[in-house]
Amino acid sequence: MRKRVSWNVVVPLIALVMLALTWGTQPGPVLAAIEAVFLIGAVLAAVHHAEVVAARVGEPFGSLVLAAAVTVIELALIIELMASGGSEATTLARDTAFAALMITTNGIAGLSLLLGSHRYGVTLFNPQGSGAALATLTTLATLSLVLPTFTTSHSGQEFSPGQLAFAAVASLLLYLMFVFTQTVRHRDFFLPVTQKGQQGLFEDEETHADPPSTSEALRSLGLLLVALLAVVGLAEQESPGVERLVAAAGFPHPFVGVVIAALVLLPETLAAARAARQGRIQTSLNLAYGSAMASIGLTIPGIALASIWLKGPLILGLGATQLVLFAVTVVISVLTVVPGRATRLQGEVHLVLLAAYVFLTIIP
Repeated sequence: MRKRVSWNVVVPLIALVMLALTWGTQPGPVLAAIEAVFLIGAVLAAVHHAEVVAARVGEPFGSLVLAAAVTVIELALIIELMASGGSEATTLARDTAFAALMITTNGIAGLSLLLGSHRYGVTLFNPQGSGAALATLTTLATLSLVLPTFTTSHSGQEFSPGQLAFAAVASLLLYLMFVFTQTVRHRDFFLPVTQKGQQGLFEDEETHADPPSTSEALRSLGLLLVALLAVVGLAEQESPGVERLVAAAGFPHPFVGVVIAALVLLPETLAAARAARQGRIQTSLNLAYGSAMASIGLTIPGIALASIWLKGPLILGLGATQLVLFAVTVVISVLTVVPGRATRLQGEVHLVLLAAYVFLTIIP
C-alpha cells in the first residue's frame, strides 16, 4: 500500500511554487487570500519540521533550532512590513514584541490553565522552572521595551546606538543562559508534574518515544528551509495587503503587530493547549514563556542589526497604557506561578487581561 504524503510536505512545496509564479506582482483580493492560507500553512509546516530536527539533535540544540525557525519567520514579517510601511512602521518591532509577550503570558498561559483546570480541578506545575522563566522574561522585556521610554540619551522612546547595542547583546545572552539552564543545568525544573489523579499519562510519551532517524531529520531540515523561504517571500507579497486590511477595518497601525504575533505563535498555542489537555501544564508554561523569550531575546538583536540599513527611527519604548498592562501582567503572573498550583480563576484572569490588551489596541 502506497504511503500517503503528509500535508507538511505538500504545503511548503506548493507555497514555494506559488511564490515563484506570483513574485513581483500585485495580487488581487482572491489571490492574496489564497497566498495568506499557504503562508499560514508554511508557518505551521516550518515549526513542525523544526520540531523533528530538534527531536533528532537533542537539547539544548533542539530548542535553539525551533526558536531560530520561529524567529526567522517573525523577523521576516517585521522587516518586510517596516521596509514598506513608512513612518507608521517605526513602532512595528515594539508592537509585535509586546503583542507576543501579552499573547504568551496571558493568552497561551491562561488558556492552558483554563483547559487543565477544567479537567483536573487544580493544575500543578514546577514553580522553580516557571519562576525562572518569568524572571528572565521580565528582565528581557524591561531592558528592551520599558527602558527606552525613560532613557534620556536620545529623544523620544528610542535607544541611542550604544544603548541599542547593549540591549541587543544583553537580550541574546539572557536567552542563551536560560536555554542552558532549562536544558542542561536544571532540566528537572522544567519537566511535567503529574496532576492529581493522573498516573503515567505523559511519562511514556516523553521518555519512550523514539527520536526520528537521520534521514527523516535531514528531510525535515530541507523542508524547513523550503518552508522558511516560502514564508519570507509570501510575507513580502502579503505585507501591503495586511496593512490595507487593518486600515480598512479602521484599526490603528499597532494592530498589525498583533496580527504578526498571533500568526507566529499559532503553532505554540495549539501545542500548549494539547499539552494542557493531557495534564502537562509545565510543558504548556514552558511553551508560553519560552516563546515570549525567543520573540524578544532573538528578535530584538535581529531588528537591531536590521536598523543599520532600515530607514527611519526604531521606537521600542512602550506607551503609558502598555506599561500599565505590562506591570499588571507581571504581578498577576508572579501570583500565578509562585504557588506551583492554579485554578480556573487564574486562567480566566489572564484571558481577561489579553482581551483588555486587544481591545485597547483597537480602541486606544
